[in-house]
Amino acid sequence: MRVLIIEDHERLGTTLKEVLTDKGYAVDWVSDGEAGLFHGQEYDYDVAVIDLGLPKIDGVEVIKQLRSQGKTYPILILTARGNWQDKVVGLEAGADDYLVKPFVNEELLARLNALLRRSAGMSSPEISIGPIQLNTARKEVKVHGQVAELTSYEYNCLEYLVLNRDKVISKLKLTEHLYDQDFDRDSNVIEVFIGRLRKKIDPDNDIKPILTVRGQGYRINDDLCV
Repeated sequence: MRVLIIEDHERLGTTLKEVLTDKGYAVDWVSDGEAGLFHGQEYDYDVAVIDLGLPKIDGVEVIKQLRSQGKTYPILILTARGNWQDKVVGLEAGADDYLVKPFVNEELLARLNALLRRSAGMSSPEISIGPIQLNTARKEVKVHGQVAELTSYEYNCLEYLVLNRDKVISKLKLTEHLYDQDFDRDSNVIEVFIGRLRKKIDPDNDIKPILTVRGQGYRINDDLCV
């Protein structure tokens, strides 16, 4: 998943980027509201983490402008302001959830995971695609009850397809949501991941969970989503 972090505290911003990158997110971090608004307008994100107390443009205004321009991805507020009025202002601006500083990384990850599930119309961290089960909280995949040994990028590729299972996802879109901005987007690495995924979760080619749509990309097999 691709996440935008708008946080002006350098140590916290660095820590958040490291934590989320370690969990397989593609992370863009900027340190002021002006740069954050630009990124939020110009790039396609799955979720944003926005501090309220930002220089140049405050976080509430950033959220308002993103929502007014039709950006619908979930937004999690970070705030050092503990009173309920500030939380309400942020939520009314268009945020989906908030987290008060200081916080533990596990809670941040759990809240982001929940926001991503809800935005995909899924309430449970456990998602079934035929005999394949994903647990988005544990980042685990089982096939016929047995754990499939996937690399983090293989898992992230599968999770993104599953969370967007009503869509055809192009190689370019997958690349943008799995890697940082400076990744070589002409690479055929997505084809490699899809090939490896198919071998690991469908070695006998009888489930066919990931379909290729010629000239467009990949999608999850609708027949398994019942």
